[in-house]
Amino acid sequence: MAEVLSPLPGLVATVHVKAGDAVSSGDAVVTLQSMKMEIPVAAESDGTVDEVLVGEGDEIDTGAVIARVS
Repeated sequence: MAEVLSPLPGLVATVHVKAGDAVSSGDAVVTLQSMKMEIPVAAESDGTVDEVLVGEGDEIDTGAVIARVS
């Protein structure tokens, strides 16, 4: 199982997937807002989203687990 991790601290602006969704490498999982910029965080591998651990409006830190993909 692969984990999608936050590359930087920020606010979860948009969650693009839900549990059960199929994703391909490079697909946006969430969009973070940090320093007035929007940064998409992408899946690093193909698979199915097992769970999404964040919601819109959540403040997260660098390295936080955003989702699990298998």
